[in-house]
Amino acid sequence: MRPKELQCVVTFHATTEAMAFEEAAKAAGFKGRLIPVPTAITAGCGLAWRDAPESKVHLFKFIVDERLAFESIHELVI
Repeated sequence: MRPKELQCVVTFHATTEAMAFEEAAKAAGFKGRLIPVPTAITAGCGLAWRDAPESKVHLFKFIVDERLAFESIHELVI
């Protein structure tokens, strides 16, 4: 089993937002991926973007610059 580590998790209101975010983030070179929403948090849809915690500021800037829809950004151990 993979050891738990601090991660940056972006949640979305709808699955279409998560899918659009994934496409844009991969095109921009982010290394994260879509995952099921961790049980420690709640979100409008069942998908979330997980990335390294040091990417939190870059992800937020990317979201604002690209005008992407999201619900919230969390840092949690998963």
